[in-house]
Amino acid sequence: MWNERYSTAEYVYGTEPNDFLREIFGRIPKGKVLSLGEGEGRNAVFLAGLGCDVLAVDQSPVGLEKARRLAELRGVKINTVVDDLAGYEIVPGSWDAIISIFCHLPSKLRRAMHRKVVKGLKSGGVFVLEAYTPAQLQFKTGGPTSLDFLAPLSTLKEELPGLDFEKAHELERLVVEGQFHTGRAAVVQILARKP
Repeated sequence: MWNERYSTAEYVYGTEPNDFLREIFGRIPKGKVLSLGEGEGRNAVFLAGLGCDVLAVDQSPVGLEKARRLAELRGVKINTVVDDLAGYEIVPGSWDAIISIFCHLPSKLRRAMHRKVVKGLKSGGVFVLEAYTPAQLQFKTGGPTSLDFLAPLSTLKEELPGLDFEKAHELERLVVEGQFHTGRAAVVQILARKP
């Protein structure tokens, strides 16, 4: 599915970073950043432009090829790994920041990935997430159509024990990030730090 979606010449989610990421980037340490489900590279390239050492992971080689092209166009370097997140291992204590922007996973996989995220952060490292909530199903302006891929803030907090939540809220906002994320949307935003 993802290779097919990314196979167009245009960047289907745009080339500009996610709005929430742009809003809080000053609170992300300038170090090693892991971006999960990065797709076509808009967020990884943005962070690399700010001086971060970014590793973009995605299951789509087509998406990551576009990410590398975008990085070259912007004059920055990113590292990429093609891997399914179901089997992707995050080395404990190795990341200054981990980013998950509209990276929706089935609930069982999401819980496992969040355990890896908490372990993978260094002390002082941050986790940044924006995702659609179950309320998004009424808007139909992007994201999964299965409730199993959507979680409210309360569930996400339970899945991320050991992090201090500096920003954590659900809201409705206008999302205009490419053709598949356009319109009024119900999202959850998290900025959490490992003590």
